[in-house]
Amino acid sequence: METFYIAILSFIGAGIGTVTGFGSSTVMLPVLLSFYPLPEALLLAGLVHIFNDVWQVLFFKDGLRWRLILEFGLIGALATFVGARLVFVIPESILNTALGLFFVAYVVFIFMHSKFKVKHRERTASIGGIVSGFFAGISGLGGAIRSAFLLAFNLPKEAYVSSIGAIALLTDGVRTAAYYMGGARLSDALLQGLILFIVMSFVGAKFAERFIHKISQDKFRAIVAVFLLGFGMKLIFF
Repeated sequence: METFYIAILSFIGAGIGTVTGFGSSTVMLPVLLSFYPLPEALLLAGLVHIFNDVWQVLFFKDGLRWRLILEFGLIGALATFVGARLVFVIPESILNTALGLFFVAYVVFIFMHSKFKVKHRERTASIGGIVSGFFAGISGLGGAIRSAFLLAFNLPKEAYVSSIGAIALLTDGVRTAAYYMGGARLSDALLQGLILFIVMSFVGAKFAERFIHKISQDKFRAIVAVFLLGFGMKLIFF
């Protein structure tokens, strides 16, 4: 029964993650933590997330921004490794509350300044990579920070989805390896269900691809902002 629920979770996580750029871990991890220890939950969510990243890149490959991926992703991968190695010793509660407050304030600002845009500079992208990479490693939830930074660049929706997928692929690969090196392992039941989880993530991402092609750029940005707001409220109050 757990395998069935995780498969559905993989489908939902991939769909929402592809549209928003948060990644499937943002949806999967809070539920998985109800049943599994943090290291095992992080490892499973990371593995499924890696394949979701692959689907995003494949479905929207024409929008890839390689310079942005390198500036954001390489240093982010290093920060992810540092965060992932600290996951076993640092409590998350204070970090999550601070992060939630940041998201709520950021989204309020975005709605008050709908045309707000940050010019793409190497320094800005690198800061985004460091912050999102560290939080991805320590909590598995760095995708929302990554989305906040890239949302400020106001990229075309195809470029946003594909580039965020490629950046996440770098950081997710690093953090998943770090969890394994730190001693995290999956049970036999989860290992046997992994193929099903990956297939369901593909189906979820495919549905999201069709949805993204049908909505306008402005609506797409608003949807991402609303999800950021909801995620921020969740971190603060739950």
